[in-house]
Amino acid sequence: MKIGIQLPEVERDVGWLEFRDIAVTAEKCGFDSVWVGDHLIFRDDVTGTRGPWEAWSMLAALAEATERVEMGPLVAATSFHSPAMIAKKASTVDEISGGRLILGLGAGWNQAEYNAFGFPYDNRVSRFEEAFTVIRTLIRDGSIDFEGRFYTHREMELLPRARSDMKLMVGSNGPRMLRITAPHIDMWNSWHVWFGNRAEGLRPLVSELEAACAEVGRDPSEIEKTAAVYVQLSRGEGRVAGSEDRPEAEPIVGEEVPERFAEFERAGIRHVQVVLDPIDVAAVEELARFLGRV
Repeated sequence: MKIGIQLPEVERDVGWLEFRDIAVTAEKCGFDSVWVGDHLIFRDDVTGTRGPWEAWSMLAALAEATERVEMGPLVAATSFHSPAMIAKKASTVDEISGGRLILGLGAGWNQAEYNAFGFPYDNRVSRFEEAFTVIRTLIRDGSIDFEGRFYTHREMELLPRARSDMKLMVGSNGPRMLRITAPHIDMWNSWHVWFGNRAEGLRPLVSELEAACAEVGRDPSEIEKTAAVYVQLSRGEGRVAGSEDRPEAEPIVGEEVPERFAEFERAGIRHVQVVLDPIDVAAVEELARFLGRV
């Protein structure tokens, strides 16, 4: 099972130099991937207004700063750019990284950032369906002529061509989202809040994925199952989430990590993205010691 690190978002203010140091430390400690959330602003009555750095710019910089780890957005909101532009950004980051990008995609959820940046919030799944068609076609085939309800791309060609076997991942448990993506994705991801941060909580979600695969004629074993898990280490004081309206699950504490991760692997998870509390260089090194990766 591969193990990756989710990099800071709005837990606290983190500048580029520390952001890079955390990613480079994860690579040196033997972790397999680093991940960046794709959000623009968070706003609630408890923690006020906060915002992370722009995801694709950070991924491009990380692609140059690292040498081995896979990387990707966890996950990219298709609402924030035209779908052809997402394909262009993904192919560029993948080129800079030497073919290490995993393209995670989702429909988005945080209405505050839609309102602030002027993106339409209605029909998000329908918009995603069209965007996903454009993105995957450009990545796999290199061109598309598309006219939909929300997006139109005339004689669109992705040049230079993207790596056609770039892995596509969806982060969703919605039945409609799964039916849309199941015929085409390489990976599926679930966020720790959705399954209670425990392996047993994943069973009904995996069953939903398998049902969607059966409906569209896809072998579910062809889709790599991944999960974002929440781990609290010795200096952790509770994670500051993006929105207080989306409560956190009970964390896995440091001493439990080897056993809990083994349970995820037995449940069929092949890649976990670790959301750390705290999230800094020392925490990455501490996690590595628990896992025997130093």
